Amino acid sequence: MLATKRSGLSAAEAKVRLTTTGPNSLVDPTGRDAFTIFARQFRSPLVLILVFAAGLSALVGEGNEAIIIATIVLASCVLSFTQEYGASRAVEALKQAVARKTTALRDGQRTEVLATDIVPGDIINLSAGNLIPADSIVIEARDFNVSESALTGETFPAVKSPGVTKADAGLSSRNNCIFTGTSVRSGTATALVIKTGQQTEFAHIAAAIERQIPETDFARGIRRFGYLMTEIMLAIVILVLVANLLLHRPLIDSLLFSLALAVGLTPELLPAIISVTLARGARSMAKNGVIVRRLEAIENLGSMDLLCTDKTGTLTEGVIHLDGCFDVRGKASPDVLLWACLNATLQTGLNNPLDEAIAAAPERPSTVSNFAKVDEIPYDFSRKRLSVIVTDKANPGNAFLICKGAVQNVLEACSTVLAPSGGLPLDEAARASIDVLFKNWSNDGYRVLGLATRTFPSVSIDRKGAEAELTFAGFLLFLDPPKPGIAETIADLAQKGVATKVITGDNRYVASHLAASIGLRHELILTGEDMGRLTKNALFGAVARIDIFAEIDPNQKERIIDAYRRRGHVVGYLGDGINDAPALHTADIGISVNGAVDVAREAADIILLERDLGVLLRGIDSGRRTFANTMKYISITTSANFGNMISMAFASLFLPFLPLLAQQILLNNLLYSVPSLAIAGDNVDPEDIAAPRQWDIKSVRRFMISFGLVSSAFDFLTFGYLVYFVQAAPETFRTAWFVESLLTQLAIVMIVRTHNVAWKSKPSPVLFGLTVLTAASAIAIPYLPMAPWFGFVPMPLPLILGLLAISTLYLVVSEGTKRWFFSKENKRIAGKRPKPFNVGGKGAKTRHAEVALSGKGAVS
Repeated sequence: MLATKRSGLSAAEAKVRLTTTGPNSLVDPTGRDAFTIFARQFRSPLVLILVFAAGLSALVGEGNEAIIIATIVLASCVLSFTQEYGASRAVEALKQAVARKTTALRDGQRTEVLATDIVPGDIINLSAGNLIPADSIVIEARDFNVSESALTGETFPAVKSPGVTKADAGLSSRNNCIFTGTSVRSGTATALVIKTGQQTEFAHIAAAIERQIPETDFARGIRRFGYLMTEIMLAIVILVLVANLLLHRPLIDSLLFSLALAVGLTPELLPAIISVTLARGARSMAKNGVIVRRLEAIENLGSMDLLCTDKTGTLTEGVIHLDGCFDVRGKASPDVLLWACLNATLQTGLNNPLDEAIAAAPERPSTVSNFAKVDEIPYDFSRKRLSVIVTDKANPGNAFLICKGAVQNVLEACSTVLAPSGGLPLDEAARASIDVLFKNWSNDGYRVLGLATRTFPSVSIDRKGAEAELTFAGFLLFLDPPKPGIAETIADLAQKGVATKVITGDNRYVASHLAASIGLRHELILTGEDMGRLTKNALFGAVARIDIFAEIDPNQKERIIDAYRRRGHVVGYLGDGINDAPALHTADIGISVNGAVDVAREAADIILLERDLGVLLRGIDSGRRTFANTMKYISITTSANFGNMISMAFASLFLPFLPLLAQQILLNNLLYSVPSLAIAGDNVDPEDIAAPRQWDIKSVRRFMISFGLVSSAFDFLTFGYLVYFVQAAPETFRTAWFVESLLTQLAIVMIVRTHNVAWKSKPSPVLFGLTVLTAASAIAIPYLPMAPWFGFVPMPLPLILGLLAISTLYLVVSEGTKRWFFSKENKRIAGKRPKPFNVGGKGAKTRHAEVALSGKGAVS
């Protein structure tokens, strides 16, 4: 049926199948095409109601008015579409830079293929850390364990092997099958792809149970903001419509006016503004080596106040060197080096830098080629050791097991120690001697592994009991020095309000030595063993005081991240390993690197093209700029719109005519939207990126009411000027207020876009230029030939001068209001922030946290 061969498909055949089956993706690509995005602009109920109302007005003879309203609505949707479509294209281009790849057999050769290009009939090769790209049948497997929790909910990995399974077997019982969305925990395998994309089991389950990424704090804020705007909008629309009908005004005019008020209040370009701002931020971050996989994560990156990270490759150079091989007395041992080389070069499981360092050792003995591999017991995260069984080619009757791993985990499998006179019992004195050597080397910053051996009289070995009664043979010392400049980078992060916490599987001594050398506090260290005795609530209380988490099991990382989040911190987690995926999901911002295993890269929100915290530091700045500009638009637009709409609503109740016609309100809204889009690329004051900022719907509401009321006060002053001083006719009143309203909306952008004195903060050239151009257009429109279409009339010069005087006074008052408002807000925000971490490290004394954490909440 699949018509494939053991050598895989040809490249030509794979291309043909791809056109037939479509891309191997759970996401429907049609949702990102231009037509769909354009159609989505008309999804807003307000837009649909306006279109309906325009059609209704055409039916009752108001054809010109209907055409104008429809044209303005269309122009607004086109403007929003161009921004959103451009942003989506830019983001898709960035995602291609970190697109996941899979090894497949094409034309008989192992070839790196995009996971989306995998087709039924492909032969794929898998190893530890890979995400399984498609539903497949296992052809060959070796110690192949797959984590299926995303599909079945089962915590422990499932063993997969070739074979036959009943056709009606459940997912968890299909031991010869592997499925999309699961990941390889250990071992290797070759598999035949059966189903891809929308045909996979994962796609069927996802269709039945909507899978959603946890909502970000920013997305939650936008949703609540939408609820707030909807409530205000409904109240105003109903009030104004009922009042105008009671005043016996025309139904169609009253309906259009009410709906136009709703549109005027609603920041309908908010989705486009957010898309443009985030896409611009993503492009900026990409230039700095940070690829954004999920746009919403940019906001969380800017809000992050705590970074949790492993040390290897992030705080250290990541280029690990084998610095020595020693026996149990601490003497250099060529035998230990030979055994280590055999273990590292013959194992076929998860690639790791320690084995690479051993294989690259310049003193690597030539006698390695004298041995042949018999079997291996792969590394796993519970045993923390790896064994290889070899035989001497000159004496193939015997087998020799070489075990390498964490010192304590290797000692657990040992009963003797290797001495010049032979094997000696592993008694308390021997253990104490080994522990002294281990601590001394660790305190000097070395990562220490243990090595043990065992001889078998036959190559026929039962692997289940092979790692027992071993002889401890010696130590392997690795050195991974701190990265140049890492101390300065951590200090820079601290200056920006981001503390750094080390979570490592290494021992407490190595972690403490590194922390001391780079300026991190290391007074209190919590080990994985002690953490295992803490309840959830006890850990919640403890994490505030802990400086370093050492000897941590991978499954404990998620608990640490969750505890910090519950304390109110916005937590970023940097990881690249198989078991980092749960912590990456739990963190507010999951961060990985381009060379990470598939499962870590797919779980991350952003990818660092370089494993460098300096790159992340620049990304944080970009995230904060993005957040600041998004909040500018929301704050400026809602306050200006809220003030204008309240003014119009009350004016419509007391004036003998409508203060503005529907098409005038919509035109005002459209013209104001043009410079608003430039807010996405506006300059940001240094203090806006100096510290983490979080979404605060209450602050937005206070801002909207405060500045909205100031705006309304000056609107009423304008009404009084026009009605009692100028005694303007309805057409002149509407024209004058249209111009004044738009001018003040534009000018307030320059005031409120910065917390500083307005003229001391320079806007971006694009924002300033579009603002000036739109203001000139507002003044010119009443004198243009198209003015009668909108009901405008020319204004005399004295009237214009009066309006400019009122507008100038309004800006002066707004500047004072701004200083008062942000002074109060800054004090309020400072009182609500989580207590900052003390990041100083000099002079601190290392102390094990066991005593400090004993007591309430501890589990004995």
